[in-house]
Amino acid sequence: MSSRHKQNRILWYESIGFILLILLSWADEIFCLPYLLFGGGECHPNWRESATETVVIIIVFIPLFILTKQLSARLFFLEDFLRICAWCRKICYENEWLPMEEYFAKGFDMQTTHGVCPACAEKIVDEMSHKETLSTISHQSK
Repeated sequence: MSSRHKQNRILWYESIGFILLILLSWADEIFCLPYLLFGGGECHPNWRESATETVVIIIVFIPLFILTKQLSARLFFLEDFLRICAWCRKICYENEWLPMEEYFAKGFDMQTTHGVCPACAEKIVDEMSHKETLSTISHQSK
């Protein structure tokens, strides 16, 4: 499931929760819920009270929705990072530290092979020629 899909699902759940609060507020006025549940005297619906409650719920919802959207975007952004050990280069996959080859096999069902990139190949050639030069100098000085 993608990060965007997870974030949207969280925001939908939050929105549905606030919609239920608004519906409960109006159901309270329409059906006089306290009188139905606990009994009592007469019920006098107060539409202004429900309208005020609705406005307050919406005022609370808007900044909370924006904050939740920002926090979940940040969370899923950070969750998408691949954690690699700085020393041994193992990769954390599903709370298990795996060698890179095993990670690709488990995580992506992909086979790996080894090679040398051009920059490293050049570095190896330079190191080898430097060692040969040092070896030649040490033999000549004897």
